[in-house]
Amino acid sequence: MIAPDTILRKRYQIIKFLAGGGFGDTYLAKDLDLPGKPHCVVKHLKPKDNRPVVLQLARKLFDIEAQVLYNLGKQCPQIPTLFAHIEENGEFYLVQEFIDGHDLNTEIVPGKKLSESTVITLLKNILEVLTVPHEHQPNAVIHRDIKPANLMRRQDGKIVLIDFGAVRQINQLIVNVNGDVTTTIAIGTPGYMPSEQAKGKPKLCSDVYAVGMIGIQALTGIPPQQLQEDPRTGEVIWRNLVPRIDSRFADVLDKMVRDHFSQRYQNAGEALQALLSLSTNPSGSKVKTIPVIPQHTWPLPTNTTRRGLLQLVGFAGGGFALAVLSQSLLNNKSSSSSPSPSPPSDNEPPSPESSAQKSSSEPIAESPSPEASPKPSPETPAPKASSNSLKTFDFETVTVNSTGQIANRSQGQARVFTDNLGDGITIDMIAIPGGSFVMGSPSTEAGRYDNEGPQRTVTVAPFFMGKYEVTQEQYQAVMGNNPSNFKGAKRPVEQVTWDEAVEFCRKLTQKTGKSYRLPSEAEWEYACRAGTTTPFYFGDTITPDLVNYNGNNPYGAAPKGLYRQQTTDVGSFPPNPFGLYDMHGNVWEWCSDKGHGNYSGAPTDGSSWETGTDNNRVQRGGSWNNHAVHCRGAYRNYFSADFRWGHWGFRVAVASVSSLS
Repeated sequence: MIAPDTILRKRYQIIKFLAGGGFGDTYLAKDLDLPGKPHCVVKHLKPKDNRPVVLQLARKLFDIEAQVLYNLGKQCPQIPTLFAHIEENGEFYLVQEFIDGHDLNTEIVPGKKLSESTVITLLKNILEVLTVPHEHQPNAVIHRDIKPANLMRRQDGKIVLIDFGAVRQINQLIVNVNGDVTTTIAIGTPGYMPSEQAKGKPKLCSDVYAVGMIGIQALTGIPPQQLQEDPRTGEVIWRNLVPRIDSRFADVLDKMVRDHFSQRYQNAGEALQALLSLSTNPSGSKVKTIPVIPQHTWPLPTNTTRRGLLQLVGFAGGGFALAVLSQSLLNNKSSSSSPSPSPPSDNEPPSPESSAQKSSSEPIAESPSPEASPKPSPETPAPKASSNSLKTFDFETVTVNSTGQIANRSQGQARVFTDNLGDGITIDMIAIPGGSFVMGSPSTEAGRYDNEGPQRTVTVAPFFMGKYEVTQEQYQAVMGNNPSNFKGAKRPVEQVTWDEAVEFCRKLTQKTGKSYRLPSEAEWEYACRAGTTTPFYFGDTITPDLVNYNGNNPYGAAPKGLYRQQTTDVGSFPPNPFGLYDMHGNVWEWCSDKGHGNYSGAPTDGSSWETGTDNNRVQRGGSWNNHAVHCRGAYRNYFSADFRWGHWGFRVAVASVSSLS
């Protein structure tokens, strides 16, 4: 145990012992270098075996796990920030953000049943945070020890995810009789840990199981280990303990905790989508709406030696069964025995070696555009401006057949005005004619989610929409910084929060004198469809020649194709019939609206839907990392306004002619 007043790295002074356990010992400390000496948390990890071969492996694991924790904390405000990782005298320390709040053990108490609406909200809040590690690049991160004690309720009411399970295996490293370094630690907690995890083969859906068990515990007031199981199937028996539960919610919980992993939701995003599809609280109480997170599949390492290392490093998959790491892993004699490189940092582009798309070998195809659907007959003409303000530009659109082959090409023309941002940087705004359209997807559309309905007719006034997603050079010119991961002047800016997108619009308005803003969700879908009624403005499907998305996961009868694993320059693919580029794929685009579970009660005049108290905001269009189904014109995504991610961007709108000078 570390004595009070001990100072680590001449900076972090121990105040008191907080807790001990499988993770190691945890201490409250203070940062002597910062004004006010703020509190932080120190986690002490000490291998049981101090032989050099063990310490060498422990150091390797520690560095890898610290990098993952650092990335997650940087990307998500509901995962503690990692301030430092320290090695002293063969012992290891993590210094993390102090969370002012309480863990969920104070809310989920044995014998106390929480209401159905409370539990739905709680599960959505947990799953919202869990989607961040489940989408981590280059490999998804499995938490492996989700339970009430590892979920903190911060003072602002937000759920914070703490104590990822993999780091603790450093404490348990030993050398077996064959001279191999091994760990036999059981990473996980009985009751919350499904069978495949107990066998050393955890999956993303193992975390989903744990969240489901928390939900059942909260509803029944009974700890998971005390719940009965069906002796024939191994399924948890719990419905009889909550007789008045809505069957739809019960079905979701049952699927979350299925005994066999193949029958569960496969990641946090799928489970979150299922809860959101309930649309309204079955019991009639108001339920907080949490974002829908698209399913993401990150490329997994194929090298056998890398798999061995990642099995021991639990963040990338791995588990509690005897994981043996041969001595060869400690010798970096070849690239195949090295751990996978860390993902590029927020301010650093991926190296040429790690770039998934190399201009010499994987050029972006000059995609023929699918046949353009007829433009809508506008009820109101496109906004007019003085002749010296608007220019016309010609473009070609394409439509495709059911397999994604070009079926037709059409010529289009649009009007555009250009604002000068300085230093030769401009922004083009397309005139969008007013009109009416049917918003949402029909029940017959493949891959449709319930939150895409009910369909209804919406009338949209004329406005201007950005020809392209906001680029990095445009963002730099207005904001003075560039947060993007995939650097490139003509690439879309990404890793932008909704709040930052709104601030960009405010500053752009000041710079140009025009009223820039984010488009409403209705304006976005109207502009995206551009008179079409198919899932995509190209037709019934897309291909990587037309859209930058995860080509490993096509839509309809289209074949698999290129997965670039990064953004592309705006305008690299054919536009829609309004002359707008990249409305499908590349980066998600923030809209002004708050998130809602369906369209019941939504405005029909094209305005932004601002009712509700949630901080979630709408995103549309899908991204380079998404399956094709999530790039459909009707697909809806929501996320907290203060979150950022490597595939979130935006484009801007201008409402009225009067804003033009």
